[in-house]
This record gives sequence, C-alpha cells and structure tokens, in this order.
Amino acid sequence: MILSGHQIRKNLGVNIVIDPFVDANLNPNSYNLTLHNELMTYEEVVLDMAKPNRVRRIIIPPEGLVLGPNQLYLGRTIERTETHELVPMIEGRSSIGRLGLFVHVTAGFGDVGFCGFWTLEMFAVQPVRVYPGVPICQIFYHEISGAITEYASDKYQHNHDIQPSLLFKELNPDCEKDPQLKLNFGMERSHR
Repeated sequence: MILSGHQIRKNLGVNIVIDPFVDANLNPNSYNLTLHNELMTYEEVVLDMAKPNRVRRIIIPPEGLVLGPNQLYLGRTIERTETHELVPMIEGRSSIGRLGLFVHVTAGFGDVGFCGFWTLEMFAVQPVRVYPGVPICQIFYHEISGAITEYASDKYQHNHDIQPSLLFKELNPDCEKDPQLKLNFGMERSHR
C-alpha cells in the first residue's frame, strides 16, 4: 500500500524525514524532490565494475545546462531523506519524462532505514536543458509487512554527496584494507 500525501505529512518527524520540507512539494501520494546544482560524469570510456572509475564534476548554472544524449549524468537531490518502517521509492515526474529525461536508470528502489541524499542516474533521450532546484523526481512510500532489518550498508548510507557506483567494494571486499589494492583501485583519490 502506498502512503497518501496526508499520511506522508502525518509521518514527518516519525518514520519520514525530508529536509528541507516545502509544503508546496507535497502531492496526493508523493513528494517532489529537487535537483542539486552539481552533476557528475564518468571520465572512463569503458566503466569497470571491479574498480572506482574516474569522475568529473559539472556545476549547473542558474541559466541551466544542456544534457546531451548517450551520456550518463549522476546528480543528487537537494533534500536529505530518512525513512523508517516504510519502503521509500523514487520515480521521475511525468512532466520530466515527457521531455525524454530519465531520472533513474534502474535504481529507484530504496531500503527501509535509508538516510541520505538520493543519487540520480540521469539519461536524456535528446538534448534537454535542466536547472538547479527544479522538481526533478518524486519520492513515495510503501508499507512493509514482516520483521524489518534496516539498511546499514557502509557504501551509501548517510552520504553527503553524489555517489558514483561503489560496486567494487562488494567485488573486492579487501580493497580498503590492503595498501597495494587501495593504490591499484584508486582508493586514495579524493571523491569529496
């Protein structure tokens, strides 16, 4: 069952945190999240799942930035969310989808207990201009049944920035312990 807007409001400060919360962004059964002014793109021609890939940061100026097709842009929400005893999910807004902009490639499904900013995997079908602060996606909440174990991953929990893929930590669990592996996998590079 999906929570109504009234239920989202009722759960604020209890099972749901949305910071900042703007009343005008509350919908009948979701809440609009907005786009931060910074994006990230990968610099590698071939992305490697087993290691961190180099990234480049791009600032979206007030006059907007044109996203080109066939390029993945990682962004993040301005809002930090926290969810307990509910399953958070994000989807693109229909007005954004009608411009051919995907806001998550496949990762719209959140976990019970997730706390942090949402990283957006943005992909444009054709060139589209985006603006900082635009309501880019919507978060909605499912009720869950059964015993709950909250999300506690050291990869994405309590993030403060755009998060590129950290799959390499699963594929190479010792990479942070071994100095040579750290060097080989670029772990010493700062990602801010």
